Amino acid sequence: MNGRNSARWSGGPSLYDRVAMEASSVVIRRYSTSFGLASRLLAQPVRQDVENIYALVRLADEVVDGVAASAALGRAEITRRIDALERETCVAMSCGYSTNLVVHAFGWTARRVGIGEDLTAPFFRSMRADISETRHTPESFDDYVYGSAEVVGLMCLAAFLRDEPVTDARRTVLVDGARHLGAAFQKINFLRDLAADFGTLGRSYFPGIDVTTFTEAEKERILSDIEEDLRIARVTLPGLPASSRRAVVLAQGLFEELTDRLRATPASVLARTRVRVPNPVKARIAAGAALGRLPHPRRARTPAEGDATE
Repeated sequence: MNGRNSARWSGGPSLYDRVAMEASSVVIRRYSTSFGLASRLLAQPVRQDVENIYALVRLADEVVDGVAASAALGRAEITRRIDALERETCVAMSCGYSTNLVVHAFGWTARRVGIGEDLTAPFFRSMRADISETRHTPESFDDYVYGSAEVVGLMCLAAFLRDEPVTDARRTVLVDGARHLGAAFQKINFLRDLAADFGTLGRSYFPGIDVTTFTEAEKERILSDIEEDLRIARVTLPGLPASSRRAVVLAQGLFEELTDRLRATPASVLARTRVRVPNPVKARIAAGAALGRLPHPRRARTPAEGDATE
């Protein structure tokens, strides 16, 4: 065995592992400025594990919604590609190797922190739903949110707790918080991207919602559900390990800010534009999160406070 690969078999990352993880870090930072900001507050090796997880999520999303569709691949071919990606992911989780750098990095993390097919199978099921489902029932919506977001929170939690001794009671609380936070993030994204999902992709994620007649009452009902998810997640934050708490505080703060801005935006505007958090506001929230503080007290922002829509 040559020197370059000996570290691989003694438990440390090989050169190939490191290159794969560097590729995953580039992917996620180029795709999400907010996530890139939050990930910087994670301690190593948790930061790399979380970046490896999110890079696979982005890769799968590109198969069903991104470059595969723009390359004019039909539904059958896109389905074949996402099925192949799931198989490759399962192999990497089992043997620790993939020729796909992002999948390889995810497999490395999955083996390190204990992520199994009980989490990846629901995720890929939700990705497949995006290929064919344009409207959801309450049951399919719950299943989609679990697979596309809650399990991602559980994967990240596995990374957070990898080197942290926790009681069963504490783990139960943190699992509940991770699921609710993941669900909140996904529902906020659905509401923020209401116009694009319907206009570009022909999708309506929220059951019973017609984007063309979206009302204030419907918006308030969705926001009340989101805010309950955020409330449950917020109370679990002190129980997170110090190595991950500040990053999750930042993510929670950013999405609470976005929720406030969504509430301040008329339903008719949400149906045709996208609300965002301006960069100076993100920086302010990040500064507080670096000290372990959530924005407080919360209040509804108006679109006039910074560039709230685009």
